Amino acid sequence: MNELQVGTIVTGIYKTGKYIGEITDIRPQHYLVRVLGVLKHPMQGDLHNPKDADVLIFHERRALAFREQANIPKQMVKPYEGAVPDYSESLKDAVEKMIQELRKTPTEWAEKSLEMIDSLKKDYFKA
Repeated sequence: MNELQVGTIVTGIYKTGKYIGEITDIRPQHYLVRVLGVLKHPMQGDLHNPKDADVLIFHERRALAFREQANIPKQMVKPYEGAVPDYSESLKDAVEKMIQELRKTPTEWAEKSLEMIDSLKKDYFKA
């Protein structure tokens, strides 16, 4: 695989979220990526027991913040073609997409996830 360069605009999957960002550093196994937009909001709950509501701690998972940097494994980073969206708009779209998906899933996990997202929305989109 060709090494991507610092300054390249990429998509990266971090935990269960997918982001648009800029490579700011190259490490042996990772790219350091500065977040510029959100394509997919992270799943809620326990990463080790996905889609399970019956877990010790049901985690609230926030999206990475605008310009936050994350070490993303190289195999999870791909070049991005196209315009970089506004961070707030992309976060709003990703949250809405997740809500639509969760509403189609009549499970206890989906219910808890919707509660978490509702709480996150209040925090993300303060008037």
